[in-house]
Amino acid sequence: MRKFIFKDGNRELLLPVTPPSFAIGHGIRIETIHIHTLGDVNIAGYGTLASIKIDCLFPARPYPFSLADENPYTYVKTFQKFCDKGKVIRFIIPDTPVNLPVLVESITYSERDGTHDVYATLALREYRPLSAVKVEQSGMENQSRPAAVTVVKSSPYIVESGDTLSAICRKFYGDANLYPKVADANKITNPHLIFPGQKLDMPDKSQLVQGG
Repeated sequence: MRKFIFKDGNRELLLPVTPPSFAIGHGIRIETIHIHTLGDVNIAGYGTLASIKIDCLFPARPYPFSLADENPYTYVKTFQKFCDKGKVIRFIIPDTPVNLPVLVESITYSERDGTHDVYATLALREYRPLSAVKVEQSGMENQSRPAAVTVVKSSPYIVESGDTLSAICRKFYGDANLYPKVADANKITNPHLIFPGQKLDMPDKSQLVQGG
């Protein structure tokens, strides 16, 4: 029997009965853009976050297949608390690649057969923390100044086989639609025609936006 473990700091919560199955998706977002003379092109984006549903049994009495012996509503209240507080917990299935920080999106539970056993469905969402963005400080807080601008490093890029300007712009700036401006900055007359080994100057995003 596999163990389904939820970790909250140093505390571990073990599902008392191994669920009959589980499914976890892994993938990326695919962006389709239309390029003149080429038609639709699919561009690989960033990774998606997993959505997980688990059907659980919280038994009201000891069974031979139970891994733990708790009041079933102890589990219900614990997952409700995780949900209400937006608590980030770690979901682990030993001996599998599953070891994810998750949020409890919802818990649905019921009693069905007069045994007082609780049947529950957990809906989980993989969690990804937001990274802090550094901004330059002027050191003259009392003077009226424009808002601080996030510094974006500029670096040259060497075109690889299969690259398109729009895909490169998505990688550098998070915006595939900036490719005409990058083409202008590099004096490329046909933005849909670049070559492996070609060196591109990738300006700061702020310069491209201001230029538009």
